[in-house]
Amino acid sequence: MSTKLSQRFENWTFKASEDQEWMPAQVPGCVHTDLLRLGKIPDPFYGTNEKEVQWIDKKDWEYRTTFDIESFLYTQEHLELVFDGLDTYADVYVNDTHVLSADNMFRVWKADVKALVKEQGNMLRIHFRSPIQEDLPKLEKLGYALPASNDQSEVGGLGDKRVSIFARKAPYHYGWDWGPRFVTSGIWREVRLEGWTDVKINDLFIRQNEVNATSAQVTAVVEVETSQPIDTVIRIGADGQRWEKAVSLQSGSHTVEVTIPIQNPKLWWSRGLGEAYRYTFAAEVLQGERAVATHEVKTGLRSIRLVRDSDEAGASFYFELNGVAVFAKGANHIPNDSFITEVTRERYMHEIISAAESNMNMLRVWGGGFYEEDVFYDLCDEYGIMVWQDFMFACSMYPGDEAFLNSVRHEAIDNVKRLRNHPSIVLWCGNNEIDSAWAHYIENGGWGWKKDYNAEQRERIWADYEAIFHDLLPEVVEAYAPGIDYWPSSPIVSLTGDEKQHAHPSTSEGDIHYWGVWHNVEPFENYNIYVGRFMSEYGFQSFPEYKSVRTYAEEEDLALESEVMLAHQKNGAGNRLIKQYMDMYLHEPKDFPSFLYMSQVLQAEAMKTAIEAHRRRKPYCMGTLYWQMNDCWPVASWAGMDYLGRWKALQYYAKRSFNDVLVSVDGTKEDVTDIYVVSDLLKKVEGELQVQLIGFDGTVHWEEIFAVNVAPNAGEKLLSLRHADWLEGHDATTTLLRLALRQEGVTDIVQEHYFVPAKELALKPASIKVSGGGDEDGVHLVLESDVLAKQVWMSSEVEGVFSDNFFDLIPGFPVKVKFISREGLQQADVNSNPGAVEVRSMADFIRVN
Repeated sequence: MSTKLSQRFENWTFKASEDQEWMPAQVPGCVHTDLLRLGKIPDPFYGTNEKEVQWIDKKDWEYRTTFDIESFLYTQEHLELVFDGLDTYADVYVNDTHVLSADNMFRVWKADVKALVKEQGNMLRIHFRSPIQEDLPKLEKLGYALPASNDQSEVGGLGDKRVSIFARKAPYHYGWDWGPRFVTSGIWREVRLEGWTDVKINDLFIRQNEVNATSAQVTAVVEVETSQPIDTVIRIGADGQRWEKAVSLQSGSHTVEVTIPIQNPKLWWSRGLGEAYRYTFAAEVLQGERAVATHEVKTGLRSIRLVRDSDEAGASFYFELNGVAVFAKGANHIPNDSFITEVTRERYMHEIISAAESNMNMLRVWGGGFYEEDVFYDLCDEYGIMVWQDFMFACSMYPGDEAFLNSVRHEAIDNVKRLRNHPSIVLWCGNNEIDSAWAHYIENGGWGWKKDYNAEQRERIWADYEAIFHDLLPEVVEAYAPGIDYWPSSPIVSLTGDEKQHAHPSTSEGDIHYWGVWHNVEPFENYNIYVGRFMSEYGFQSFPEYKSVRTYAEEEDLALESEVMLAHQKNGAGNRLIKQYMDMYLHEPKDFPSFLYMSQVLQAEAMKTAIEAHRRRKPYCMGTLYWQMNDCWPVASWAGMDYLGRWKALQYYAKRSFNDVLVSVDGTKEDVTDIYVVSDLLKKVEGELQVQLIGFDGTVHWEEIFAVNVAPNAGEKLLSLRHADWLEGHDATTTLLRLALRQEGVTDIVQEHYFVPAKELALKPASIKVSGGGDEDGVHLVLESDVLAKQVWMSSEVEGVFSDNFFDLIPGFPVKVKFISREGLQQADVNSNPGAVEVRSMADFIRVN
């Protein structure tokens, strides 16, 4: 908030530069979405239409509007045209006078237009140059191609000419192995006219010098701009307190620091550890008692550091929040849409609330997208979701010429300053996977990129890399967001300057991206072997559910190798890998809709194996972020929620596996099952664990109770069960272990374990009874079954999320489930329309021989 006066623009039109007809446009927006709304292009997400719209990025486009200036604004001493985002190469004209040229999507662009405008009858015009035509000459001038693995240049009709690395533009716009290629142009964030007279506050940063439970020493850093010398008082207010500083300012820009001591501060905590409390700090420039300029920010007070201490195994890697070692639980976030401006506040809320409801405490904003909208970080602040923030570089090598570095520096400053008051941001990371992909210090290491270059080219490319990620970006973070750690690349061991620098699945320092499961077709069991200090990426694909698939495919397209299915599978081997792993682990699905369901169960089982393997290794491993949280279009991918926000099986599994108290089973040994209890709570876990051997018909063959007493923020192996002793001759294909943790007399955590792989289980069709009711906990469904019903899937006509889904239903053990509607994110009475909920289990989807 600020007292700067502003005016937004309306009634935009646009056209291809070569055309005569101006058409109505929506701003913020882009050419693709404007053309779609006018019916000029087919739905890019449907069928194989992606290839039908590749012509758009080869053309220049123009946007324009006429405007009058409201008198209160026109009379101001200064008038500035402000663009929060121009995508990407743009020339801006006011009343036919060129006022600025933009070349970076991620920067804020401003121009003083006071001398150019009149009160009525002004014209604002923006000419967007084709990012493809702009950057092809740069590739030719360089003389050799730079690696850009995910740039789908062939989809865009460019052959092997990958130009994405030259543009400071969202990398995923050029395609990825889960996303389409739509290289957009347009005004993608707000544009406005700002006016001020005498004095204004440009920025307010609450620098947190030292924060603990008893006191917080912070500094309000106020950027003030004046048009004439003034003697003034800068006042800061927060939580009923005030702090002031008298200053004399000459005309120009100034930084004023006001010391703020706060006793017994209310701290900001991540989800699960406490309240995510935020203070509102208001800055005022006073003339007497009158405020002539104001600015307001919200922030949470917390201490945060990345702890990398040497130990017997290597070196730790964990986040310490307010003195507490936090096990990071969450996922990697990608943009929620190929067309950024289509993402509503509701969609952001759905994602962040889904993360919180899934017991997550961290999201990694991955470096191939864009620096997210303010609302994303506001919601992360509110719900206690820590953010690992990448700079926008991924899976490519980049140029290092002076113009490029200068652009990157401005981009970094703009975004670090914009986001630095968010308590949720706990790390800035230079890039995604580039250090390990290039592997400079290992001749035959990495992704094979180096073999395409001679020694001189290699050294130049690496020097350019170091200039950005080892010099420029950490300098910006240190200067503009002191107290927040910088990590050069994900993954990396540490900056050693030799072969020890580059991460691999067995490194015992730094963070790890483990992709042996999936890309290398390694078994799920390997998730138990390759456990690092912080698992920042790993993943497994599935398809969206049938309803979602039908938004982009017709019935005749429902085959793995159909043109449409392949168009919506951006990982070349993806469909084959899903089928290959399904043959390894699950029963054969009876038809294609069943294959969709089974793919989700397969993905969920893979990620459960990984997450719980990581958590069982606490405190050696202190973070697990799977790939990926969300999708940017309807597609088969690694996401836990599909493009339409529908929770896949993975999301429900993650909710259980991320529970703050976890009962986890390690069943990788041939004749012994190890049972662990892991807690992220800051209090002891005391209770009892009921272990039962149960037949698929509900018969309890054996039962034993074990005392549980786990220290705060710790985990331990509670017991080891010998299979021969427990099974006692019972058929392993029709018998399971049910583990129930009871605390304070309430059974609140249940886990099932099977003695044989899922494909060997003797499943029978289940008769599932569904009843409803209400109690002090709200409206709910109660499910009961006559035989074991595995991976019970409830689907509803109303869009929303169940409190649990894809769970195993054992005879004699009813399960109570609530439903939360996305409309208003409220609990819905699913009993008012019994037909609105359909219930099925795995036996309904498998082929019976």
